[in-house]
Amino acid sequence: MGVVIQLPEGALRAHCKGASEIILASCSKYLNEEGNVVPLDEGTIDHLKATIDSFANEALRTLCLAYMEVQDGFSVNDQIPTDGYTCIGIVGIKDPVRPGVKESVAICRSAGITVRMVTGDNINTAKAIARECGILTEGGIAIEGPDFRTKSEEELTQLIPKIQVMARSSPLDKHTLVKHLRTKLDEVVAVTGDGTNDAPALHEADIGLAMGIAGTEVAKESADVIILDDNFSTIVTVAKWGRSVYINIQKFVQFQLTVNVVALVVNFSSACLTGSAPLTAVQLLWVNMIMDTLGALALATEPPNNELMKRTPVGRKGNFISNIMWRNILGQAFYQFLVFNEVNSREMERINVFEGILNNNVFIAVLGSTVIFQFIIIQFLGDFANTTPLTLNQWIACIFIGFIGMPIAAIVKMIPVGSS
Repeated sequence: MGVVIQLPEGALRAHCKGASEIILASCSKYLNEEGNVVPLDEGTIDHLKATIDSFANEALRTLCLAYMEVQDGFSVNDQIPTDGYTCIGIVGIKDPVRPGVKESVAICRSAGITVRMVTGDNINTAKAIARECGILTEGGIAIEGPDFRTKSEEELTQLIPKIQVMARSSPLDKHTLVKHLRTKLDEVVAVTGDGTNDAPALHEADIGLAMGIAGTEVAKESADVIILDDNFSTIVTVAKWGRSVYINIQKFVQFQLTVNVVALVVNFSSACLTGSAPLTAVQLLWVNMIMDTLGALALATEPPNNELMKRTPVGRKGNFISNIMWRNILGQAFYQFLVFNEVNSREMERINVFEGILNNNVFIAVLGSTVIFQFIIIQFLGDFANTTPLTLNQWIACIFIGFIGMPIAAIVKMIPVGSS
């Protein structure tokens, strides 16, 4: 960044600051210890570069400060000079990693989410910060933007999966990385950014995440989600809630398909064999509209838990109705008792379906309401629903037979199937 100012005596002076290596390359002189302007020789350049590397290795962001006297005749329409500066000094700025970032990166890794750092900082600074955050690991590659831009399409396809840090990058580098991950490697990509230059990458990504505090309006307009507290840990929360919504929809679909398969098989087979369907229109209406609707409400309100972040991502081409769902649907379809299967549907893989059940008040309320409504429709609404009241022993027998569906569900979940 550069600016031209007018001194009290009327002379013009240009000041600039920026990436240390770039600004230093624009300098031909420097201020020595006595404050005198002297030519910048090779020995001093090597010393300053060593200082930059030393600061960078300590995770300090380095800036070079420089100035130059501007000749008379300079106007506001002229471009600020780009070379011939006098180096004032190198400044190291500590930008500490926010608390919880390292833990959040570890959670992302356990969830199958790869975190990459793309920055304009010095590569040594970027590597030091990435190691501190847990982003740069053994075998990971850190590359500079100029090197990245020289790679061919084939080389990028081989290189990008291993890149964990990109330093001295331009906005085009970030856009190229995102586009290649999406189109060539078929990855689902989320991008965070706060500057105007991040807008192309935010727009290109599947999910653009803009910073709500430090982010520019252009970045916010290009993003899909705005992180109000500018905290990386919030991104983990976003991923957790996203997975929770997806899993809850799968739970309900599994529950609904099981009910529909059973109702279809029972009615169709009975109609073919006996000439009459055992379930009346009112009973089917009760099963499909009342119990399924309440079941959807119960299963869709399951709160997210930390176990969700231990699952692998679904992927762009993942099947919504997975093999695990088909296993549970077919297993329960052979032995279907609706109320107990609503409890079984809380977990598609884990055997313990009661864990955390008391944390969802809606589920408890819906389950209780379903049982009460079922009792009322059988005992008191026989003329309307074409049902016959049951005795106490018959109710106990029904509950016992229905409960058998739960150990059956546990046995079915032990059958190994692919997750896709």
